[in-house]
Amino acid sequence: MREPIALAYLLARTTDSVADTPEISNLVRIETLKMLSDGVQSKASRDVVINLIASFIPLQSNKSERQLLESLPDCLDWLEQLEEADRNDIRLVLEKITRGQMLDLQRFNNPQEIRALGTAADLDEYTYLVAGCVGEFWTRLGFRHVRNFAGLSEDQMLALGKRYGMALQLINVLRDAGSDLRAGRCYFPEFELRAAHLIPSQILSESERFQPVYESWLEKAKAGLECGMQYSRAIQNGRVRAATVLPALIGARTLALLHAAGPMALQHTVKVPRSEVRAMIVSLTLTLASRRHINTMFKQLSR
Repeated sequence: MREPIALAYLLARTTDSVADTPEISNLVRIETLKMLSDGVQSKASRDVVINLIASFIPLQSNKSERQLLESLPDCLDWLEQLEEADRNDIRLVLEKITRGQMLDLQRFNNPQEIRALGTAADLDEYTYLVAGCVGEFWTRLGFRHVRNFAGLSEDQMLALGKRYGMALQLINVLRDAGSDLRAGRCYFPEFELRAAHLIPSQILSESERFQPVYESWLEKAKAGLECGMQYSRAIQNGRVRAATVLPALIGARTLALLHAAGPMALQHTVKVPRSEVRAMIVSLTLTLASRRHINTMFKQLSR
């Protein structure tokens, strides 16, 4: 599974770098993402795509981001060398991810005005396009490349993987809510804010009134992580199970920290320390990610 997952990750990070370059207008970023997506799908000239992305390289202050964009020609060549099934799956997941990124840029095109998503369905659509589809991608690769991948059917695993990925992205939304609001983005549905007698621009100053809305989405994220645990327990291979469950464990700890922070979660970034993540990895390694052990870890980290 490693090769197609690694390449899909690098391509998704490349599109993310383009989407997050604030020095360039939203319209140009959207057009560039569309061209980059077409390049991945082999619908646009490789040289045209590479030349277009090259204009973003000088704007990257982070050395690693510059290096990533510079590596795009190698990534596109690598994609062509993969077996057809893996190449098609990478193209499918990248098409969805870039669609979600473009949708985000279209919805939040004015940082001076805080806009909210209209409905819960809009948030579900976003979390599916940028992460739920990754759960499906992981599942298809697993069934193709790993013997006796799971104890559940492929359809069951696809459904669980989708919800797992959406939950992980929802946790990102919850964790970054304060910084997103300051940047003009509100992912919480407008109709839920109206029910709490709030408009997006009031959330940071009226965080106590916003808390019930926030808590309801914390609970939805927790339910999604339960799907992730069910998904992980079904995986037969211990190494793959360890890799699959780690995001759920980090997510459980993140939700616990966000819940404990209460309204203050909007004022500062809540993040699981790296030392705790390393401890999780060591624990998974020593126990071979046994099902009993990952259940115990999940319960402890959720407190």
